[in-house]
Amino acid sequence: MSNSLFDLKGKIALVTGGTHGLGMAMASGLASAGAKLVINDIDKAKLDGAIEQYKKMGYEAHGYVFSVTDEADTAAGVAKIENEIGPIDILVNNAGIIRRIPMVEMPLTEWEAVIKTDLTGVFIVSKEIGKRMIERRSGKVINICSMMSELGRDSVSAYAAAKGGLKMLTRNMATEWARYNVQVNGIGPGYFATSQTAPIRVDGHPFNDFIISRTPAGRWGDPEDLQGAAIFLASKASDFVTGQIVYVDGGILATIGKPSNE
Repeated sequence: MSNSLFDLKGKIALVTGGTHGLGMAMASGLASAGAKLVINDIDKAKLDGAIEQYKKMGYEAHGYVFSVTDEADTAAGVAKIENEIGPIDILVNNAGIIRRIPMVEMPLTEWEAVIKTDLTGVFIVSKEIGKRMIERRSGKVINICSMMSELGRDSVSAYAAAKGGLKMLTRNMATEWARYNVQVNGIGPGYFATSQTAPIRVDGHPFNDFIISRTPAGRWGDPEDLQGAAIFLASKASDFVTGQIVYVDGGILATIGKPSNE
């Protein structure tokens, strides 16, 4: 098998919300395979800080400020990227938020904010870039789903609803766009070791013990564990793969309960 199947040289990749955490890990993976990086955020300072981080890793990245929940702002941002950098070949819909509030206590405004960012935002950005990919008869779209696309959990009703919807939006986009040589897939991360999870990833913490015992791999994911899936779904290697959700979760969704130690 030729490594050229996974070569992203000459490709332009937009990673929404690619300023930190798992988004940054996936973006740097695409850059390591040769893609030219474009990232977005609504916070200019955060964007500038991320550009510096990519530079330290040895990657050039271009930052654009626009809101994925604003159709006009997104249209202007995408047009600016394509005018200044070039046509977007790879779109990673990574921007998202979560609100951990029991459903009966969740204000409607919080519910709507999560749905608007995590689901409607993907619709807005994908619609704007997808029509350009359709015209060019080429493109890769990767939607960042979640294990909550499949499972429920306490206090994340809006997030689970959005990510479940995103799974089905992914399949529908794939159905509509496959004839135009545009592949649309998703990545569903499991539980990963990031700065956000650091406080609960200590020995003896109940949630840390739960995740390690619940995960067949017996550990939290390293953000770099997502890079292979991202490169595969962004590359020629996945040209006949569309409408799929790749769960990178150490096997959690494969098992009903605590793995055996035997």
